[in-house]
Amino acid sequence: MTVVTTARLPLFPLNAVLFPGLVLPLNVFEERYRALMRELLKTDEDEPRRFVVVAIRDGREIAPTAAGMPDATTVPSATERGPADGFGPDPIQTFHRVGCVADAAKIRERADGSFEVLATGTTRVKLLSVDAGGPYLTAEVEELEEDTGDEAGALAEGVLRAFRSYQKRLAGASERSLTTGAELPDEPSVVSYLVAAAAVLDIPSKQRLLQAPDTATRLREELTLLRSETAVIRHLPSLPAVDLTRAPTHPN
Repeated sequence: MTVVTTARLPLFPLNAVLFPGLVLPLNVFEERYRALMRELLKTDEDEPRRFVVVAIRDGREIAPTAAGMPDATTVPSATERGPADGFGPDPIQTFHRVGCVADAAKIRERADGSFEVLATGTTRVKLLSVDAGGPYLTAEVEELEEDTGDEAGALAEGVLRAFRSYQKRLAGASERSLTTGAELPDEPSVVSYLVAAAAVLDIPSKQRLLQAPDTATRLREELTLLRSETAVIRHLPSLPAVDLTRAPTHPN
């Protein structure tokens, strides 16, 4: 019998997708998330300082004090807040339903009250509900197990070969090396997350990879994406290198 693990954790929306095992540097200067970081600092350093990173759906960032927006210095009172504090009557609709728990290993407060944060993705979770009534967003989440699926080992080998070919094309276009020559992992789930994070893909594509039902499915989709992207780079030699290598930015 499978035991479903749920928890209520702080929520940090971004215009980006975080994957398990990947490092996330954050520059936190908006008051809602300063409050979150101050709360996390109350946790003992020996304990995980956990929050959930979730990608914002396109066109849904409507909160007046959204992540990265330096327009608020105080948290509005309950009477000043509109429905769900600008996220609409049902704030969960603003976000993709699958996110990633982050563990903030480093939280440093600057003199101006902003924070420098270094976090690492740990576990995929599914959002069950979102509460925007407090000083920062919180969500009830359900942990998602990572099933390997059939043929993951063989698929991982194929993805690594395709990824190296993709890197060479991308590095050639940008006239610089990316991670060519670096030691790459061979554990299928780690490969799937690393490639998903490193490939230059839009947020919807990365989100689909994050929420894949198992490792093998993620690797199959990555193989298709890598071959497609490599073909595009091969046939567009005149495209400025900066356009090929610019990853989506996220305000934080």
